[in-house]
Amino acid sequence: MKRTLLTLVLACCALLSATAQMDRKVQNKPYIDLRQLHFGILVGMNLQDAEFENVGPQTLIGEDGIPHEELILCDADKWNPGFTVGVLAEWRLSDHFSLRFTPQMHFGAKHLTFLNMKQTDELGQPFRQTQDLKNTYVSLPFDLKFAAPRWNNHRPYIMAGINPMINLTGSESDIIRLKRYNTMLEVGIGCDFYLPFFKLIPELKFCFGLGNALDTNHVNELRDANLKAYAGSVSSAQSKMIVLTFYFE
Repeated sequence: MKRTLLTLVLACCALLSATAQMDRKVQNKPYIDLRQLHFGILVGMNLQDAEFENVGPQTLIGEDGIPHEELILCDADKWNPGFTVGVLAEWRLSDHFSLRFTPQMHFGAKHLTFLNMKQTDELGQPFRQTQDLKNTYVSLPFDLKFAAPRWNNHRPYIMAGINPMINLTGSESDIIRLKRYNTMLEVGIGCDFYLPFFKLIPELKFCFGLGNALDTNHVNELRDANLKAYAGSVSSAQSKMIVLTFYFE
């Protein structure tokens, strides 16, 4: 009886071992994560957005000196895809944690629509004014990455960090202009895929602006008096961005 039980136990162990070996695959680049510091490049796409705080009715003084009321609503009504490119430097802190610095450039735009509720077109609809707010950002994010244990040739992770940004675009003729400097909080998920010759890392992250990104002094710099009511229709703006990135190491 004891010999039969021992035989069954050994058979079960052998079956479990064979099953585990069937699930296991040959690991590509097994030592790549053991390096203290490693580098890479990245490309991707972004969707830029902004949330505006409308001021409501405005009392303005016309050229004839007579005050009049304006009611203009502003909204970023489209997600415009843009392009992202940059480099990666990652410092290994432990088996699961690492610190990343990923300088990037984001090329994109926000589509703004202004509705003048006090003026109507020939169809009786509010007069519509639009602006393509082009933005080119230099992004300097510092992120903390937490990765799960590697299984075969993939390793999922989550990340979060702070992202100082510099806006390189902006014109005096723009109806609305954003500040040159802004800071974003970012969180995201991704997965390391270990390929035979390199590591591919797709990542999706969400960026939320901290503080008011609107250049509130721009309304005083406009030369076109007709646009000042549109520029003054908002009091603040919060930048947002979704970024899909592909890292190559």
